[in-house]
Amino acid sequence: MLDVCLLGTAGMMPLPYRKLTAMLARFNGSSLLIDCGEGTQIAIKEQGFSFKPIDTICFTHYHADHISGLPGLLLTMGNAERTEPLTMIGPRGLERVVGALRVIAPELPFEIRYMELNAPMEEFELNGYQIRAFRVNHNIACYGYTIEIPRAGRFYVEKAKENGIPQKFWNLLQHGQTVEGEDGIYTPDMVLGPPRKGIKVTYCTDTRPTEGIEAAAADSDLFICEGMYAEKEKLAKAKQYKHMTFYEAAELAKKAAVKELWLTHFSPSLVHAESYMPQVRTIFEQASLGYDGRTVELDFCEEQ
Repeated sequence: MLDVCLLGTAGMMPLPYRKLTAMLARFNGSSLLIDCGEGTQIAIKEQGFSFKPIDTICFTHYHADHISGLPGLLLTMGNAERTEPLTMIGPRGLERVVGALRVIAPELPFEIRYMELNAPMEEFELNGYQIRAFRVNHNIACYGYTIEIPRAGRFYVEKAKENGIPQKFWNLLQHGQTVEGEDGIYTPDMVLGPPRKGIKVTYCTDTRPTEGIEAAAADSDLFICEGMYAEKEKLAKAKQYKHMTFYEAAELAKKAAVKELWLTHFSPSLVHAESYMPQVRTIFEQASLGYDGRTVELDFCEEQ
């Protein structure tokens, strides 16, 4: 099961009812944060989450509304006597940017491990997450992220018996380990069927629509995408500042055949956002507004 929570949904500046951009994913005791806008610490506390399990922070880019909450978060984690390493992923310049912010958080009792993105698409495996970072189209280097939780094939007792595998090795093989017995080496494919559908979440903000986003988001269980503007007359402004409208996000969701779309990263000038949603749903029916604290538990699909 993967828990996903939108901690902040505002773009550009925080509002009394919307904190700046951040999303938290939780899986198997590990927490992964994407972006860390102003108010992220408060949002985490409001949801009753702990700071300690956060072991990975991914940054889409380095505009202030996506990273301004980081120094305070690091100080809080340090004051909680955290000693485990913290991994950060972000566009080129990550270590320089974080180093500058750490002028006000200079001493931490844990190591920060930096993974800087350079290629148009890069993949990582961390703490049970398969992370794909893909470049998007903003006015500075910016990436979206896909998080996948893979699911192994079904365990077949019959296959284990046919291959003469001792029962004491079944559990290890079922969990993907290769083991060596007296009669040879046993591999997981000797007891498992083909991989089953896992869980997939795609997140992107601050971008124009691109084919790369469509490809990355394909078949996602949840697509969280910026909707900076809802007013159709602001399309020219969206193009000028490299952002997206509600309708463009819905078109992407439709093309990518995702199960559900949450819109986020709203302009501070946007009011009565829900009034625009009937038009959005004519493009993609499973579209809805994100809001601070919106949470969902995504589980593996039952096989037919």
